[in-house]
Amino acid sequence: MTVNKGDVYGFLGKNGCGKSTTMNIVSNIIPKGTGTVTFGKEDIKIGYLPESPAMFDYMNGYEYLEYIAACCKYKGDVKARINEVLTLTGMLEGGKRRIKGYSRGMNQRLGIAATIFDNPDLLILDEPTSALDPQGRAEVMNIITELANTGTTIILCTHILSDVERVANRIGIVRDGVMAVEGDIEEVRQSFEEKSKKIIFTAFGDKERAVKAVADIIGTTPECDEKTGEITIPVLPEENGEEKAREVLDALLRAGVVPESFALSRKTLEEIYLETIS
Repeated sequence: MTVNKGDVYGFLGKNGCGKSTTMNIVSNIIPKGTGTVTFGKEDIKIGYLPESPAMFDYMNGYEYLEYIAACCKYKGDVKARINEVLTLTGMLEGGKRRIKGYSRGMNQRLGIAATIFDNPDLLILDEPTSALDPQGRAEVMNIITELANTGTTIILCTHILSDVERVANRIGIVRDGVMAVEGDIEEVRQSFEEKSKKIIFTAFGDKERAVKAVADIIGTTPECDEKTGEITIPVLPEENGEEKAREVLDALLRAGVVPESFALSRKTLEEIYLETIS
């Protein structure tokens, strides 16, 4: 598993495959049995937010962060830093309330504030949006995006693949305790797409003319879905998908057909994930 400085690394795999164990080892919470864990420098600060962070619910947010500041022996202006992290996580007002009355989303936001309080070099987030409603998820993902924009290195472990697609630049997919796929997300996507690229377009009003125009250049009748109106053209592995798409589009326009939609299909992260772990 290789995480580069400044990466937002999506760490993926089925329950029980070893993700949480790996993160506990990296965080030095549990000892490793074999293997090595190395960092770019000797003295590294790690912030780790577990899936269900435990807090003292009789405190309010400000008091809890004062406790965190004492634990990590924060050397800066504690009050200013508390206000800074609460502002970043949208908890400036919520920080005045007792933690016992927090929603799950507020708990997660305060957990992130505590995790980043001492400016960690590496931030590990285990299911940070689990059990949140769509608004709570969006708020937490916006925080992660802001942290990523500041250059924070982040390992994001989640089953919500759309969140990974939104913020990650690099992924690793674990299958049966082994790293099955790893790399920059676009490179991984391209490697899977090489096997199954397709050009898909719709042309409801000019369907017959569209099918004939395409058949004339590919030498065979393309697949046509009568219900959706989608016409699908497979791209061979040796063909350049972008060039083939331009060729098809030019043929349609010459035939007087303007497609309602036209795209060179892309593999979703969900498709890549399911293909990898199956």
